[in-house]
Amino acid sequence: MSLKSNRLKEIYDKDIAPAMIKKFSYKSVMAVPKIEKIVINMGLGEAKDNPKTIENATSDMAIIAGQKPIVTRAKKSIAAFKLRAGMPIGCKVTLRGEKMYNFADRLINISLPRVRDFRGVSADSFDGRGNYTLGVREQIMFPEIQYDKIDKIRGMDIIFVTTAKTDEEARELLRLFGMPFKKQEGK
Repeated sequence: MSLKSNRLKEIYDKDIAPAMIKKFSYKSVMAVPKIEKIVINMGLGEAKDNPKTIENATSDMAIIAGQKPIVTRAKKSIAAFKLRAGMPIGCKVTLRGEKMYNFADRLINISLPRVRDFRGVSADSFDGRGNYTLGVREQIMFPEIQYDKIDKIRGMDIIFVTTAKTDEEARELLRLFGMPFKKQEGK
């Protein structure tokens, strides 16, 4: 499957990098932060009772991401949760390069605006090192998912890993990509 040239990558090269150099006065183009990868993670606590859950969740995630996810397994046993080491407890996929830009484009421009009563994403979900985590409550916000074919509504975490040194730089980078941050009161 060949992917055509990506719109977000071209916007980054043409508009975002010069704007970031102007705002943060970087000495080199190589110092400008960029999105390194996007990790999509889905925790499936109910998978210990129903093994079919893993199959359904991985197929949904493969449709959303355009790449086959890996099944994550428990590292150690926890008796209180009836969990044994090695049991499947979720799935995740790491997107880089062309697929990463395609997913980010679809998420920002198509999927997020489809959410009912959407007012923007939180601008406070940065980790202090320039990475941004976005929690999504339902996989049906993605147009690729057929509502009739899903067995259960599941949420997922979407992590944007950037090369930015500070949260301020990463916030500006994602804002220039079009991430719809909420307007903060008092700012």
